[in-house]
Amino acid sequence: MSTDVRTRFAPSPTGYLHIGGARTALFSWLYARHTGGKFILRIEDTDAQRSSQELSEEILKAMQWLGLDWDEGPFYQSDNIELYKSYVNKLLEQGQAYWCECSPEDLKNIREQAQSEGRKPKYDGSCRKKGLGPGPGRVVRFAAPQGGLTSFEDLIKGHIAVDNDELDDLVLLRSDGMPTYNLTVVIDDAEMNITHVIRGDDHVNNTPKQIQIYQALGLDVPIFAHVPMILGSDKTRLSKRHGATSVMAYKDMGYLPEAMVNYLVRLSWSHGDQEIFTPEELIDLFDIKDVGRSAAVFNPEKFLWLNHHYIKNGDSKRLAALLKDFVEKQDYPVPDDVYLEQVVIDVRERTKTLADMIDFGEFYFREIEAPAELQLKFFTPELKEIMQMVVEKLFSVDFSDKEQVEQAFVSVLESFDIKFKKIAQPIRVALTGKTVSPGLFEIIMTLGKDTTLRRLRRALEYMKEV
Repeated sequence: MSTDVRTRFAPSPTGYLHIGGARTALFSWLYARHTGGKFILRIEDTDAQRSSQELSEEILKAMQWLGLDWDEGPFYQSDNIELYKSYVNKLLEQGQAYWCECSPEDLKNIREQAQSEGRKPKYDGSCRKKGLGPGPGRVVRFAAPQGGLTSFEDLIKGHIAVDNDELDDLVLLRSDGMPTYNLTVVIDDAEMNITHVIRGDDHVNNTPKQIQIYQALGLDVPIFAHVPMILGSDKTRLSKRHGATSVMAYKDMGYLPEAMVNYLVRLSWSHGDQEIFTPEELIDLFDIKDVGRSAAVFNPEKFLWLNHHYIKNGDSKRLAALLKDFVEKQDYPVPDDVYLEQVVIDVRERTKTLADMIDFGEFYFREIEAPAELQLKFFTPELKEIMQMVVEKLFSVDFSDKEQVEQAFVSVLESFDIKFKKIAQPIRVALTGKTVSPGLFEIIMTLGKDTTLRRLRRALEYMKEV
């Protein structure tokens, strides 16, 4: 086996890339990058009924969004059917596989009888000695070793050994001529010179079966590392009832890829008390051997906290570019890049996702009339003279100079001998339609002269009418 590390991620395109798969991919990618090795992407699409090219493309998009670039691939198992069959023929020639004619009803009876006799409900190998050849409805089974142990050293779980008598003569080739998972994964990993198989621990029971196939074919057995599962807050396996599980669903909700990478890597892996990692730090520090054995609990609040960190500290130009999609989803006119960047700067402290930015800063993108109760409360007749002067003073200043804008308000306050708080909320409600917003001067400078004056005049008209 090559001493250069080669890892892989091998999703099945029967669904979208979910949180658990993304973490497995991330661990495989990080280990390859940490060791200076190669990361290979393989699409396991031999389940023709459930697989689709559309889902394959969605998985690739999710990988790209996360920044998990691959060195080779993507390879598709469906391109290698004849290769798999050639390995099946090799096992048949060696007497390490055989044709089986047992029907589903036969198998059911075999298992039921074994259970009734207190034995493990597995296939009894009744076709092993029949010397059958191919035929309608027949499958090829692996002649699993009888007696002894199959063992391996898992980089995460430690030593694992299984009594061979517990293992079945698993099917290698279905009656429709399609190879099965346990065969194809062995052939692919061997053909691609995979040195380290990093995958979820739901596969750990398959590993002894696959090791037996490696050995029967005289292939090098890779090193295995089975990462623990991710649980929901109720300590059951993470599923849709716990909220979104698809990677791209979080993208659509306005999460950032760097937040997801940072959060996923901390599920079962840590480096002291450090919570925030740059990609360079992760590559430098990550080792698959440091992944814990215990299942990790997905905490949406912690993930949101991390996303808020990256929203607050991220490059404002990049965030503005990402925000465009969310503006378009609401069918708002898309402002120019400078305006969007200023919106990001205004709202980032108070928002945790890109979607939050649109919700909280809705008034930046469309005209919003304050609810009647707020108008009645804040647009009072005694403020109309003050508001009139605010409009007049702002009309005469250059909005490209924040100091001039601020001085206009100082002049109004001095003229009426009032504190800013007397007019702050009425102006806020006039500009935003609500009582909570970014700083008033930030809003005014971002909205610009025309929009600011239009909204203040509308409030002034209300004050004159009541």
